[in-house]
Amino acid sequence: MSPSDDPLQQGPDAAGEPLTPGDPPAPNDPLAPKAAPDDSPLLTARGIRKSFGDNEVLRSIDLDVRRGEVVVLIGPSGSGKTTVLRSLNGLETPDGGTISFAGGPELDFAKPLPKGARFALRDRSAMVFQQHNLFPHMTVLQNVIEGPQRVQRLPKAQAIAEASALLDRVGLAEKRDAYPFELSGGQQQRVGIVRALALKPDLLLFDEPTSALDPELVGEVLSVIKELADEGWTMVVVTHELGFARQAADEVLFMDGGVVVERGAPGDIFTRPTEERTRRFLDRILRPMD
Repeated sequence: MSPSDDPLQQGPDAAGEPLTPGDPPAPNDPLAPKAAPDDSPLLTARGIRKSFGDNEVLRSIDLDVRRGEVVVLIGPSGSGKTTVLRSLNGLETPDGGTISFAGGPELDFAKPLPKGARFALRDRSAMVFQQHNLFPHMTVLQNVIEGPQRVQRLPKAQAIAEASALLDRVGLAEKRDAYPFELSGGQQQRVGIVRALALKPDLLLFDEPTSALDPELVGEVLSVIKELADEGWTMVVVTHELGFARQAADEVLFMDGGVVVERGAPGDIFTRPTEERTRRFLDRILRPMD
């Protein structure tokens, strides 16, 4: 089998100008190689637990994410992947465990949390959702500048300038005055990515960003995410796109039943997994008719 026939080798080509974490985009930046991950973690999560009623969704999840690293979570539906992301972004409150960012915040969910503690997590991260979650009554540009203006108090002129540059980077400059209903699903998701980037987060969180798209639109979204990975953005990505995971990830975590069953480099996870449950999952995804 040639590399082009291997489902794990297929994926988007990186294209476009680089987007540098923490800085406003510069239109003439050269395409930068991926930054080498830092040895010190940007994010550390230990013993994260979460239940919904009698359903124990997360059972002591540990996670380290270094600067410039891409961590990909894979696994069957209902395994707890999305709940991990929502916990890291403060959208869910774990029942126990700790989440800490280098430079703060440091949250211990076994103790009463100070008011607004969960919002401190959102100061360090931004999330891209499955369903785009764009405001339907706002234009593309208005959707992008909403966070920087209202949350970060960025002057309107600066917010518009930075949003316009970001939209140009992902090929949507001409859509800035369009409304979400006038866009394709892939275009809406690219706007969702730009909206997250506009907040200049330290950590980008992607929750199955292509699951709601028609198959022919998946590539345009994965191309943008792969480009960001190549440019050194720090990410945690939940996806079923295993070819993308193999190309973009520094570490892959396979989850099932609320636990991390296996973790390792993509070459190890996808070609020589050590756990039987991981092997069965990959076989069903890659060879569904066998």
